[in-house]
Amino acid sequence: MKFLQNLHPIVFLLIATTLEVSGDAIIRLSIFNHSGWIRIGFAFIGAILLFGYGFFLNLTPVEFGQVVGLYITTLFVVWQAINFIIFHKTPSLPIIVGGVLVVAGGLIITFWKEK
Repeated sequence: MKFLQNLHPIVFLLIATTLEVSGDAIIRLSIFNHSGWIRIGFAFIGAILLFGYGFFLNLTPVEFGQVVGLYITTLFVVWQAINFIIFHKTPSLPIIVGGVLVVAGGLIITFWKEK
């Protein structure tokens, strides 16, 4: 556990968001692309990944309320990467424009310090 204390918070967020988005994608595949035991197996794997997301997000050595801006930014970027890798979908112009706003907002929430 001491090893985890030396990791930067962004590492936890990258792991958490990758697990969350991958888990969601696998559950989506299980629902729409499979049936029977394969569907159940994929759903189980997705559930384990989603549990891992919650676990790593809560290991992040930052106040829960303070992690939200960077988390949302990381989530959006990872979501688009997984969407491209698994579903072969490139983001549309509205998603790119909205994503720029999401990333900008997340960075403002994270790094704007009031005096």
